[in-house]
Amino acid sequence: MYIEQIMTMLGLSDLQFALAVIGLLILVLVAILNFKYSRARRKAKEQNEYSDDRFAREPSFTQGFADSEQSGRSEPSFGEAFSKTISAPEKFAIDPRIDCVITLRFDQSISGAEILEEINAWTDIEAQSTARWMCEGLNADIDAAEDWEELRPEASYSELQLAIQLASRKGAIGVLELSDFCSRSQALAETLGSQIDMPSVSAMLESAKELDVMAAESDIQLSINVVFDEPCPWGNFDALMRQRGFKLARNGRQYEFLSKGVLIFNSTDLDPNKSVPQLTLLLEVPLVPQEERAFERMLSEGVEIAQAAHGRLVDDNGINLSGAAVISIRQHLDVLYANLEKSGVPAGSSTASRLFS
Repeated sequence: MYIEQIMTMLGLSDLQFALAVIGLLILVLVAILNFKYSRARRKAKEQNEYSDDRFAREPSFTQGFADSEQSGRSEPSFGEAFSKTISAPEKFAIDPRIDCVITLRFDQSISGAEILEEINAWTDIEAQSTARWMCEGLNADIDAAEDWEELRPEASYSELQLAIQLASRKGAIGVLELSDFCSRSQALAETLGSQIDMPSVSAMLESAKELDVMAAESDIQLSINVVFDEPCPWGNFDALMRQRGFKLARNGRQYEFLSKGVLIFNSTDLDPNKSVPQLTLLLEVPLVPQEERAFERMLSEGVEIAQAAHGRLVDDNGINLSGAAVISIRQHLDVLYANLEKSGVPAGSSTASRLFS
């Protein structure tokens, strides 16, 4: 009876009243969804700002990807990757082994300036992303070698490749981020009037999960501990490390061992104002080529330092490092290097550098 009175007062028929109620319910549902999405965005941002110490302090294998899973992964939204990629000084090539690659083909070549004008607008999106985003064009100029290159305003291109990295140490790419990337690529294709070759989001998400699992099993960080019988004065320790070919890092707290200008392994943080009771050397296995024999060199340096400064190699429990333990580590390394090679991400390659970053 009360509802009929309201309908009479408002002059509404049964159909009009029903439609009004449905409209009100839709508005409430949209408000609830927006609220949940906003909370998810804030949670992703908080998780993205969290960082953890991945280094183990024992002569054994530890997994950086696994640590990332335990600490909670963020599933960031799309946006900041664009500005980071465009402004980043370090350049990488698109790699279909770890990237979702979308190709745009033009009926007639198009200038790099026109493409960049559209792509640069993406940096205005107020969102965050930890996935690496890249763009390359197939040079169509007559006087230039036809090859994929970073976009240049003065050049012309017959094809365009857009790519976003599927996994990193923060985990596999999220469905929202990948879907957003694909949607924006589709919109760009429509704006530029091009054909588009785009894999399905579901297929790329499955590839991302498989890549993440492989990387989690291969993200090994190896450490060797040298405990000194008596704390080594910093001056003596610094002279010894430099004599062994180590260089003090920019932060003044770590020592780095380089080969041909490339980092092979380094020490944990040390306090230059105190004597050194223990030295821990760290090796991120996937980031160093197998031919560098990084573990053997790190072990050799540990032995030499221990002998020179009256120390001994120990495990995390302070027990002397045994020959059997060393043999076991070498066997695990052989398997790890073989698995990385089989997966198409050989240790020390630029692909590995991106995946394990």
